[in-house]
Formats: sequence, C-alpha cells, structure tokens
Amino acid sequence: MEPFKQLTGIVGPVDRVNVDTDAIIPKQFLKRIERSGFGQFLFFEWRFHENGDVNTAFELNKPRYDGASVLISRVNFGCGSSREHAPWAILDYGFRCVIAPSFADIFYNNCFKNGILPIKLSEEQVEDLFQRTAQHDGYKLSVDLDNKKLTDEYGLEIQFDLDEHRRQFLLQGLDDIGLTLQHEDKILAYEQQRNLA
Repeated sequence: MEPFKQLTGIVGPVDRVNVDTDAIIPKQFLKRIERSGFGQFLFFEWRFHENGDVNTAFELNKPRYDGASVLISRVNFGCGSSREHAPWAILDYGFRCVIAPSFADIFYNNCFKNGILPIKLSEEQVEDLFQRTAQHDGYKLSVDLDNKKLTDEYGLEIQFDLDEHRRQFLLQGLDDIGLTLQHEDKILAYEQQRNLA
C-alpha cells in the first residue's frame, strides 16, 4: 500500500448527506475480483443518465473538478452495506482523502486498510470547505498527515484529530497484512520451533 504523508489536490464536492455504499459503487459492478477498475463506476447512477449519457449537472462531472484527489461530503458518508468495494472505487477514481462530518464505521475502517485518509471535521468546517470550493475554480487543499493539518492558498488552517495507530498505518503504508509482516522474523522463528517439535 502506498504511504500517505502529504497531499495537495483539487477538491471535488458531493453535496449530499447519507451517501451510502450502493451510491458509491452500485451492486451490479461488484462482480470483479480485483481491487482495480472500480473507479469508472464511482457514483455511477449520479454521474450518468439511464441512457448512458453523462449527467452534466452532477458535481464531479464538471470540468473544474477534473483530477480531484480530495473528496468532501456531508454527514454519515459511506453508510449502508459493508462492501469494501466502496473505498476501492474511491481510490481507483483518484481520491486519496475524504472529508466529512461523520462516516459509517465500517467504511471508515476500510479507508485506512486501502490507503485513503478519512478526515472528520465539524459541519461548520465542512460547510466552509464547500463555500471555498464553490468560490475558487480548481480549489486545492493541502493535507499534511504528519502534522494533522489542512491548509489552502487563502489562509485556511485546520487541525484535525486522528487516532495515532491509524495515522501510523497510513504514514507507513501498512494494511493488516503489512502490519503482520513487520513481525515476520518472529513468525518464522515460531514456525521453525513448531517444526522441530
């Protein structure tokens, strides 16, 4: 997993509450067995009309958000089913950071396991980010995980909280397997001892 330390990227808004995992990656696209290739289906039913045409009214389809790597949304982001495909789709689309006032627990945990930084801010702080994103074409945020800080080119500076264990996971690029492999020498010693018995 790629370590996450600092990121400066365009902010893409999804101005909705209770964005569930079926909206993030609809069930008909869950047949793939790889982790890649899901980005094209992110928010599929919002990004496209039933006839397949692009929905130009949907925020992320607007040219000003091309290449966005920071996603902002409203309360209870990632609710619904526990599908890990949701963070896979978000990451594959190009987002490395998701900011919202609150997240569903399973989605929140899955983000860390897939190299995505989910940041919880107050509703007022998130509203301010939506206003800044609307006011400035190509609005960018800088995310500094080392110092747990968000900044922009217009004087914004926000400290965010994050459990230290989770922060280290991202800084070092570790998932559960990577964390286990840090103890590979002890595991091998144990296995060798068991084989000798």
